[in-house]
Amino acid sequence: MSGKRVLVAGAGLAGSLAAIHFAQLGHRVEIHERRPDPRAAGAGGGRSINLGLSQRGIRALDQVGLLGPVLAAAAPMRGRVIHQRDGELDFQPYGSHEDQILRSVLRDDLNRILLAKALEHPNVSARFGVTLTDFDRGSAAKEPVCTFDSESGPYHVSADLVVGADGAFSTVRTRLLRGLPADFRQRVLPWGYKEFAIAAGPSGEVRSSPDALHVWPGDDGLIVAHPNVNGSLTATVFLPLSGERSFATLTTEGSVRDLFDTRFPDVRRLVPDIVEQFLSHPTGHLVTVRSSPWQHEGRVVLIGDAAHAVYPFYGQGMNSALEDCAVLRDCLADDDWAEALRTFERRRKPHTDVLADLSEQNFDELRTRVASPLFLARKKADLVLSRVFPKRWMPLYTMVSHTTIPYADALRRARRQHAVLAWAGGAALAAALAGGALARRRAAGPHSPGDRS
Repeated sequence: MSGKRVLVAGAGLAGSLAAIHFAQLGHRVEIHERRPDPRAAGAGGGRSINLGLSQRGIRALDQVGLLGPVLAAAAPMRGRVIHQRDGELDFQPYGSHEDQILRSVLRDDLNRILLAKALEHPNVSARFGVTLTDFDRGSAAKEPVCTFDSESGPYHVSADLVVGADGAFSTVRTRLLRGLPADFRQRVLPWGYKEFAIAAGPSGEVRSSPDALHVWPGDDGLIVAHPNVNGSLTATVFLPLSGERSFATLTTEGSVRDLFDTRFPDVRRLVPDIVEQFLSHPTGHLVTVRSSPWQHEGRVVLIGDAAHAVYPFYGQGMNSALEDCAVLRDCLADDDWAEALRTFERRRKPHTDVLADLSEQNFDELRTRVASPLFLARKKADLVLSRVFPKRWMPLYTMVSHTTIPYADALRRARRQHAVLAWAGGAALAAALAGGALARRRAAGPHSPGDRS
């Protein structure tokens, strides 16, 4: 299996990590990327949204020797700080143990670390600023061919394997599925997002809790802010794309100022230039993608967002993409690449479909339920039970974020746990009611009309 030619379309997180794996396995790797080289100053183009690194991503990075450099560039997050509308703050820990924390890392920083590691290998090369315009998926008797457009004109590249790591709007995926009995579903959330920065105070003074994710919940608007190692926060405001107080209507200084004065007043205090940042930054869109197949005849495979983009509200998009690469490497132990890629899809797709569902559900949780007393009581009960029965009870969030239990398996276990809890609660309630009824009968005497004995 050694010495094959692998073309990776996309030099993002998944593409760069995949390139590292293929290089370590002894293959020749070419990376082709639409954007400028992310290692160059200013190449990020403002797309610097933070990511929450959890156990799946940690394990995938450790596998290629990059965990140390990434953690050095990351800030710990031990839980959520909920900013209530009345100014009160509520801290919700992520786990029941001290080591159950997430790490906040800038996407651009992580991308630079991964790409630099890939290009350390002499069998890896990269071209930037080129656009994939066409793709022939090939067949058992014909190599796949990619066509790119560059400043010097179009060019063609053939390979033994094409790895589609070109994001949620993947050209590789579009061409792969053409003419096949394929399934493709795309759901665009009617909300968008803008990023803004919450700077550190004078001389690097931390402006707010430095080791937590900050959440300003609301069914009409949501802000999430990740900490950075320099004491600042990278924030994202999520709002409807249309309607009253939406990105379509918040186009003037007055309307934006009114939004933050009435909905997020402490943000106005933390970010004096929030109006300027809001109006100058682009609006991003949120999409969920489900597709199949992910592979074709051992010649093409999709990974990361190209195969299974999800909303960012469970913090697992990047982690699942990095986990893809680790699972794909395991599958490539099979010398039959066609079977290896089929195995990869069978092992991953059921779980990433579940992740898509969980990410959609967590959107509602972040907007409304994190501030609910019932939600807080249930979350505290989950944490207490996990401390008392650490081997038998594990909250769903803990399984998703602090273990590598496959997503669908984690969801099944969580449902079993809550079924047990519901049964136990129902049994306790029934016992309490029966005990109360018996006590009332005894107090009323044997000839009470309520006595049927």
